[in-house]
Amino acid sequence: MALTVDYYFAPNSPWTYLGHQRFAQIAKAAGASINVLPVDLGGKVFPVSGGLPLAKRAPQRQAYRLVELKRFSEFLGQPIVLQPKYFPVNADDAARLIIAVDMHDGSEAAMRIAGRVLRGVWVDERNIADPRDLATIVAEEGLPANRLDDATSQAVQLRYERDTQRAIDAGVFGAPSYLVDGELFWGQDRLDFLQRRLARG
Repeated sequence: MALTVDYYFAPNSPWTYLGHQRFAQIAKAAGASINVLPVDLGGKVFPVSGGLPLAKRAPQRQAYRLVELKRFSEFLGQPIVLQPKYFPVNADDAARLIIAVDMHDGSEAAMRIAGRVLRGVWVDERNIADPRDLATIVAEEGLPANRLDDATSQAVQLRYERDTQRAIDAGVFGAPSYLVDGELFWGQDRLDFLQRRLARG
């Protein structure tokens, strides 16, 4: 029986960027469907799960994060700008845009634009808090320009809030997180475990 993966992520997360395309390929190969669920990680999830924004982490942790990002980038063959021009960056508008695309164009389109947003931060050094950069991303994906207007709707905001609470209720504390039939997998470095779980059906 085909499974569904609840995909919780933050559109400004480098770890989500590093795992996004691989996750999409794993899910497709397994015939699994994806619930695309960008959430308010820093504003809502971290405060109740013990997470800290990057700037508030100990210097040792901040330094090691850069080492690990470089290691995974090289291992996966994925380019990354370790300290991009627009980071830290507020990801709320990008999250709402992804939700609007999911609601109007479906999960495959939402996965594609999420990937472009993530690459925008970590490769192209775009400002995903700037409506002009988001408009460029929408155009590059061939989506209607009014998706930016749709992203400001009350329906989208309510879903953003609901999905964030859904993440909290599911025990999510970091991004990316993948939930399959109640089983949580945290981090792009756990995708091998997710792949085996999906293979079991």
